[in-house]
Amino acid sequence: MATRQIRLREALREAMVEEMRRDENVFLMGEEVAQYNGAYKVSQGMLDEFGAKRVIDTPIAELGFAAIGTGAAMAGLRPIVEFMTWNFAVLAFDQIVNHAAKILHMSGGQIKCPIVFRGPSGAAGQLAQQHSQTFESWMGQVPGLKVISTVDPYDAKGLLKAAIRDEDPVCFMESELAYSNMGEVPEEEYILPIGKAAVKREGTDVTIVSYNKMMLVAQTAADELAKEGISAEVIDLRTIRPLDIDTIVASVKKTNRLLVVDESWPYASVSSEIAYVIQRHAFDYLDAPVMRVNSADTSLGYSSVYVDEYMPNPARVVKAAKAVMYKL
Repeated sequence: MATRQIRLREALREAMVEEMRRDENVFLMGEEVAQYNGAYKVSQGMLDEFGAKRVIDTPIAELGFAAIGTGAAMAGLRPIVEFMTWNFAVLAFDQIVNHAAKILHMSGGQIKCPIVFRGPSGAAGQLAQQHSQTFESWMGQVPGLKVISTVDPYDAKGLLKAAIRDEDPVCFMESELAYSNMGEVPEEEYILPIGKAAVKREGTDVTIVSYNKMMLVAQTAADELAKEGISAEVIDLRTIRPLDIDTIVASVKKTNRLLVVDESWPYASVSSEIAYVIQRHAFDYLDAPVMRVNSADTSLGYSSVYVDEYMPNPARVVKAAKAVMYKL
C-alpha cells in the first residue's frame, strides 16, 4: 500500500473531505471553520469545495450550535461539530450529555444521533486554567458516547472516518500541539475500527499505556529506557470508550508490569479505570502494583515553569517505569 507523509491537520481534513464527498448528509459546523479555514487550518479549502450550506461558520455560542447539530443528527443528517477547544464544550454539555448521548435510549431505539463532536483536548502550553483541561475521562464516563483520542495522523484519519459513519455520537479528541505532527498515511482509502488499541512498540519488561499527545512522552521514555536495557511495550489506546481491555491484558500477561501515562487529573481518571480493569482481569500476572503518571491534581496555571512541573514528561515516566520494575 502506497503511503505519504502528511500532518495531523491534513489527515483530519482528508477524512472529513472524503466522507463529505461520499455522503451529502455530512456537514461541518463550528467557529471559524469556513471563511477563516479553521482556527488550526484543519478545514482549509473545504468552504471552496462544499459551499456555505455544508461548511458553516457559527457564532461564539457552543450550546447553540451543538444543539443545532444534535437536532440535525436526530433528523437524519451527519453533523461534524468542531469546538475550537474542548474547554469551550463545557458550555454544550447539556446537548452532548443529556441529549446526544441519551436520545437513543429515551426514544426506545427509534431516534439515533450520528454526530461527531471534535476538537483539541488537553493543555497546549501557557493557556492558563480555563483552557488547559483534559476531557477524555469526563466524556468517557457517559453511557451512549464513544470517545476517541489520538494524534497519530494514520490513526486520526481512519478513526475520524469511522466516527463520521458511526450511528452513535462520538467525541473526537485531538491536540493543539500536535496538528503539525507528521505521519505515514496510505494513499488508498481505509477505515480503522473504533475500540481497538494499537501496540506501537513491542517490549518484554514493562507495558506503558497512553493516548493522545502523551503517546509522544511514552515513546520518548521508551527510547530512554531501552538505553538502560529495559524493554518497554508501548500501547496507544486510541479509543477511550469503548476501551480495548484485551490488548492491555495480553501485554501485561507478557511483561507482568503496567504503567499508565495519562494527562487527565489523577482522581477518577482514564488511568484509574485502566488500573481497576487490569487488577480485575490480570491480577495474577502482575509482579508489581500498577503505576500511573498523571498531570498534577490541580488546575494548570499560566507560568511556563508551572506547566513543565504540571505535565507528565519522559523523565517522570522513566522513573515510574524503574519503580514498577524495582530498579530505583
